[in-house]
Amino acid sequence: MSIPYRLLVGSIRLAAPLFSVGASKLARGMEGRRHAHDVLASWGRGVRDPHRPVAWFHAPSVGEGLQAEAVMTALRALRPDLQIVFTFFSPSTEGLAGRIGADVATYLPWDLRRPVSTALDAIRPGVLCFTKTEVWPVLVEEAVRRGVPVAIVGTTLPDGAGRMRWPARALLRSTWERLELACAIDDTDTSRLIALGVAERAVHTTGDPGIDSALRRASSADPEASYLAPFHAEPRPTVVAGSTWEADEAVLLPALRKTRDSVPGLRAIIAPHEPEPEHVASLGSRLRQDGWRTATLSEVEARASVKDVDAVVIDRVGVLAHLYSIASISYVGGGFHHAGLHSVLEPAAVGTPVVFGPRHGNTRAAGDLLAANGAKIASDGVELSTLLSDWFHDDEARKRTGARAFGYIDAHRGASDRTAVLLDDLMKCRDV
Repeated sequence: MSIPYRLLVGSIRLAAPLFSVGASKLARGMEGRRHAHDVLASWGRGVRDPHRPVAWFHAPSVGEGLQAEAVMTALRALRPDLQIVFTFFSPSTEGLAGRIGADVATYLPWDLRRPVSTALDAIRPGVLCFTKTEVWPVLVEEAVRRGVPVAIVGTTLPDGAGRMRWPARALLRSTWERLELACAIDDTDTSRLIALGVAERAVHTTGDPGIDSALRRASSADPEASYLAPFHAEPRPTVVAGSTWEADEAVLLPALRKTRDSVPGLRAIIAPHEPEPEHVASLGSRLRQDGWRTATLSEVEARASVKDVDAVVIDRVGVLAHLYSIASISYVGGGFHHAGLHSVLEPAAVGTPVVFGPRHGNTRAAGDLLAANGAKIASDGVELSTLLSDWFHDDEARKRTGARAFGYIDAHRGASDRTAVLLDDLMKCRDV
């Protein structure tokens, strides 16, 4: 990788201690990366079983981590003795990393020769596997230098993707050229990977492992769980709004208030993308001002009841996929936010109709669900309220839309198994 890139990353690393103080996401990320190579090296030297193979998976954030988890599970089914290293970039992935089932999990080391070499030499992986679109040039270069095959899975490159534009396209071309396996979600992604520089022989269209992950989580929802049982005991017309930002809530709250006028007993469950205590409290206050009787999910669990509660604010992460199972209609956040739409797979996997805002171009599955008539776009609060009311007053139309959403999911399962077979073949070459 170029000298300017190494100088840039090195400068950020030197400045990291200045940003590592406190509990903010930035501070946690900087502190986690500070010692990540030592964590990996310690595991590799002291715990790693030298007689068993190792796969190193990396995912930037939670969505990609769930894709990686599905592939890891499928690969372990093929190789029961597999040891797995899992690294991540975003602090939001810390919770998932703790339960993903890896032998060791930590932040990705700084993408500099010394830290990544320390980690690679200790771990000695049989494959290095990235997820979706994030590849790190120095890590790839050093892995290839050691004869470690490099792969990327669950890859999608939507229209306007930054990886397809200058300067990223030029800077990363040599990195893409080094990949020995690239598993794309669909044929459009396959063509774009080749355009980036991945060898045509290395690219395969395997589908989205996130679909298998969403199906697994949907099927594992336990109606008797403390955070679900109260809702099952007192069923009502319910909108579950997941991964919302303030831009979503500015549209969603007025729409829910208006929908409530025509839908008696309407219940709203809102899961902020970042359920920090201040935001949870603020959201609850705004809902009360609109006349909702509110509680947090923790309060619902403590009381084991949602009696006299019509709006619940989710105050923790890790439960949203299961909460979608009690939805009559699901709203997915991010469509009014500059970062784009969050995952639509979880609500589709439980067979609910899905609605989201207009900024969905970053999510291929959103377009697919729209084409399958399993989802709708709401461009503003008035349109959202109308859509919600129409669905609540036409059970058949709502159920048909939900069935089409699940039909899309059901028709595209199996990507993790297909991906795992290709990774297994790649590791067999390394075994030899």
